[in-house]
Amino acid sequence: MAEMKAALMYGPNDIRVEQTKKPDCPEDGLILKIMAVGLCGSDIRNLTSDSRKGNYPFIYGHEIVGCVDEIGPKQTKYKVGQRLFLFPGTYCMECDNCISGHSENCENEHVAKLAGTGGFAQYIAVGGEKIHYGGIYEIPDHVSYEAASLGEPMTSVFACLENAKIGYPDTLVIIGAGPIGDFMASIAKTRGAKRIIMVDLNAHRLEMAKQFGVDEIIVSKLDDPQFAIDEVLRLTDGKGADKVISATPANATQAQSIHMVKKGGLVVFFGGVPKGSMTELDTNLIHYNNIWIKGHFGASYDQSKRAFALACSDDFPADKFITHILPLDEINHGIELTKTGEAIKVVLHPWD
Repeated sequence: MAEMKAALMYGPNDIRVEQTKKPDCPEDGLILKIMAVGLCGSDIRNLTSDSRKGNYPFIYGHEIVGCVDEIGPKQTKYKVGQRLFLFPGTYCMECDNCISGHSENCENEHVAKLAGTGGFAQYIAVGGEKIHYGGIYEIPDHVSYEAASLGEPMTSVFACLENAKIGYPDTLVIIGAGPIGDFMASIAKTRGAKRIIMVDLNAHRLEMAKQFGVDEIIVSKLDDPQFAIDEVLRLTDGKGADKVISATPANATQAQSIHMVKKGGLVVFFGGVPKGSMTELDTNLIHYNNIWIKGHFGASYDQSKRAFALACSDDFPADKFITHILPLDEINHGIELTKTGEAIKVVLHPWD
């Protein structure tokens, strides 16, 4: 086997796994040998569309876990052999947003770009600045690399539900039965949500979601957006849900969501939609029904650390979420499994 392989994106729908060299170790940093990396929906979107506008080759993958393979002569915090989770967010902790407790909105662009991608590979270089600013957590000995890789997608979900104050006795609608929607259902139940209704076009995905605490499912219709709205209203005696989360990369579900929430309720736009696209919203409905709308992205350092601890705990059913473990060479197969809904969560092994 070659010393290293990395999934490189050369253009839309052109995903290759090609040989590259092991990166040089930074003097004040380390080389992480990647043992597992999760396949995220945003990776799929990036790998199947020209999201970087021709800036290729580029290595995606941000759900990174591994062990320290090499350390630089000026690096003293970590040692060879330590098992680490590399949180992609990096925050300066000095700007106004960081100081106010919203480090996920860090204003320092340089710091924010220190780490975040490069996981579809066998090694990744971690510089001293990233180590200094933090967001690297040690994996407990009893936790598998695969389970630890769930710490990254968990962070944003954990933060979203905390920021939206999901709890008893909420009726929560989650639009989207992908891995993120399933994470939301599981954690929402842990937080005390009384009733969870999940909406998706894929009936198979919805059936799988029931194991994560989903109480009712609605198979929506692409040609009839009103159908899912009517079903939510029927299940809530015409009132609508307390809170609705649109967790899909689709403008259509954002437009639907405000019709599913009760007067005075909260709608969260979680999934990113195609760049440049616009969502058409009935602002009179929002105005007269006192509907609150919140956008959500990322997590603060505090939330990321607690989310990672939850992902590593016995309270979280990691094995139920990870349905497929594949070699990195089979990333295209993993993408198809995720797109069709056969897989909940795909984790890739760079060394298989």
